Amino acid sequence: MYLTDTVADMLTRIRNANSAKHDTVDIPASKMKAAIAQILLDEGYIKSFQNVDDGKQGIIRIALKYGPNKSQVITGLRRVSKPGLRIYTSCKDAPKVMKGLGIAILSTPKGIMTDKTARKENVGGEVLAFVW
Repeated sequence: MYLTDTVADMLTRIRNANSAKHDTVDIPASKMKAAIAQILLDEGYIKSFQNVDDGKQGIIRIALKYGPNKSQVITGLRRVSKPGLRIYTSCKDAPKVMKGLGIAILSTPKGIMTDKTARKENVGGEVLAFVW
C-alpha cells in the first residue's frame, strides 16, 4: 500500500491506539517519524519507542503513556501541513498550542523540533503537527 502522507498516517495510528487504550502501536519506520517520536518522548507524551528490524523497512514501536485510571496523556493530535496545502511559519510567528500547554512540531532546516526550540534557535519551517 502506497501512502502519500506518511506523517498523517503515523499521527492517525497513534490517535487511534490512544483512543482504544492500546499499550503499544507499530508504525512503518523512517527518520522523520523517529524524530517525531523522539520529540513526543522528550515532551512526555509517550513512554518509549524503539526501532524494530523486520527485514524490510523496519518498524517503530511506540509505548503509549496513560495517567491514573487509563486517562489519556495525549488528548489531541492534529496534522497541520498537508501535501495539498503546506503551512510554513517564521520563528516569530510559530504557533503556541493551547497558549503554551501543547506543542507544535516543526520541520526546519536544522531538523525536526518543537515550536519552543525553534524560537530559541531563531529558525522557521513547516508546521507538521499540533500535540496537546
